[in-house]
Amino acid sequence: MKSTFSRLFTTTAALILLCLTVLGVSFRGLMYNYLVDEKEESLRTNATAVAVLAAAYTTTGELQDNWDFRMSLSLVANVAEANIFVCDTQGNVAVCSCSNFVCEHIGQTVGQEVVESTLVNQEYSMMGTISGLVENKSFIMGVPIVSLVTDNTIGIVVVASSAQQTNDFLMRVSNYFLWTAVIVLMIALIVVSVLARNQSKPLKDMADTVQRFGHGELRARVNISEHNTLEINELAASFNAMANSLEKAETQRREFVANVSHELKTPMTTIAGFLDGMLDGTIPPERHRQYMQTVSDEVRRLSRLVRTMLDISRLQAQGVPEAKKTRFNLSESLGRLLLGFEQRINEKKLNVTVQMPEEDLFVFAEEDSITQVIYNLLDNAVKFCDDSGQLGVELEKRGEKAIVRVRNTGPTIASEELPLVFDRFHKTDKSRSVDRDGYGLGLYIVKTIITGHGEDVFVSSENGVTEFGFTLPISTHSKAKGV
Repeated sequence: MKSTFSRLFTTTAALILLCLTVLGVSFRGLMYNYLVDEKEESLRTNATAVAVLAAAYTTTGELQDNWDFRMSLSLVANVAEANIFVCDTQGNVAVCSCSNFVCEHIGQTVGQEVVESTLVNQEYSMMGTISGLVENKSFIMGVPIVSLVTDNTIGIVVVASSAQQTNDFLMRVSNYFLWTAVIVLMIALIVVSVLARNQSKPLKDMADTVQRFGHGELRARVNISEHNTLEINELAASFNAMANSLEKAETQRREFVANVSHELKTPMTTIAGFLDGMLDGTIPPERHRQYMQTVSDEVRRLSRLVRTMLDISRLQAQGVPEAKKTRFNLSESLGRLLLGFEQRINEKKLNVTVQMPEEDLFVFAEEDSITQVIYNLLDNAVKFCDDSGQLGVELEKRGEKAIVRVRNTGPTIASEELPLVFDRFHKTDKSRSVDRDGYGLGLYIVKTIITGHGEDVFVSSENGVTEFGFTLPISTHSKAKGV
């Protein structure tokens, strides 16, 4: 399996090489066509000029005997760096541009194809050779010679220029391009190599961190650097957030196991101690009933704890089913539950303040679980309210929400403790250490039930006043019909 570095490097290198190859082939083709067109145009111009010159000199006699024409022909051939043949209509060479006094080309033929194409198409153009006249590969151009007197074709002019010069130029250009491409490719590969390593290093570091995290190093985190790309930093931030969540969950799990073990250990130790005492005779028979009652109370306490934990697990896993939600009078439920605490309120001589809307307020929720929420909040408030203190209960309608608040005077909860009061088995050691009989699950159950309804729960504590509250959706008459 390829690494990110090798895959990125190979892909980029192949792409650069492909681009340079396509660019080189395209450039060479474009350059070749340009040079061929330029060469053909140059040969056409020279051939036309020689044809006009030959037609003019023909009026004064035979061309092969005219030294002025032959000298002019040689001059044009030298300037154009080409061989020029003046032929009759049969393709036989009558005059040649070479400077030899006796030219070996005189009398040879340029070929029937050249003659016919020139006479029919008024031009002949190709790259090749002519046997006996042009042995090396050359650009060949043929044009007719038209008489200035009769306007008839009296011969043809064939101009041949070697293609070697053009090929040499193309070779030099290709070599320059090739070396330039090699240099550019090497620079690009170096840059890509550095870039690929910089891109792959954060990913490798992240993989190492994930591996360490997987082996139990829960504090392992990925570094977020300004040198990384935005996507890598976003990935690192997401991983760190996940790691924080998992670390918190693992910490809570360990605390949960420790707390459950602690909560179970005390009653089980009590039960085992009393039973052993009765079995070994340490506890006399006449006191068995007393201690059996204590064992029974502890068993029920364990049963309540287990049942509570099962209810919490069910709420966390399934939430509150819509089928169990009904429309009920929250004002009536709140007043009825408050009356149930009358004895405890009187024992602590609490001053109670109740604020409710004039009209009954109906909500849509699971009535039994909401009753448990209100009971837990009232129980919590009464338990921690100081003697002769203030207990307040408020029900408010705000928009489509019903808001329940329960407040009490007493020790203020420290600000650092507030985010933890809804955690399971959480008991503050300072202001609320008087809670020796509970499991530390009351407020946790409150939060679980309310969030299971998709609503909010909140707490505040300052200046000796602590307030807990939650929201519920108000039930309309149309919604109630569906219940």
